[in-house]
This record gives sequence, C-alpha cells and structure tokens, in this order.
Amino acid sequence: MAEDIVHEEFLYYLAHQDELVERYNGKVIVLHQHQVVGVYGSYGEAHLEAIKQYEPGKFILQLCSPGPEAYTIRAHSRYLLPVSCA
Repeated sequence: MAEDIVHEEFLYYLAHQDELVERYNGKVIVLHQHQVVGVYGSYGEAHLEAIKQYEPGKFILQLCSPGPEAYTIRAHSRYLLPVSCA
C-alpha cells in the first residue's frame, strides 16, 4: 500500500534526520526506497521532478531541517463546528 511506503520513508527520515540535515539543510529532499534521490530548492520543483521518475505514493518530499518543526503542521480553522451533546 502507498500509505505504508510513505510511512516507511518518513520513518527513515526521522531515523536519519541529523545526518540528512547536515548535508541538505534547508532543501527539499525526495526519498525513495530509503535513499535521497533528489535535492531541490522548493516543494514544487521537487514534486515536478519526482513524478517524472516515480509513481505517486512511492516517494516522499521532505523539507530537510532540524527538529520536529520540519515535519509538524498545525492547522487552524476560522469555522466553529457545532458540537453534539447526545
């Protein structure tokens, strides 16, 4: 499954984050089969090049930077959803 591949690639990034940051800090890397197969200046460029070579779901794009900020997103909504009190 594609989700498993993406998850495995992300776990690889986490396990090797320090050494990857040492080499590619501030760049977007393409990970495929536990290897860095591309290094780019933007997500757009990384994506355009990666899809030329790999099927979607077979690679990940990852901003290479130190700490959890590199892979943590916070989503905020301007909408309040009704809460059901059943």
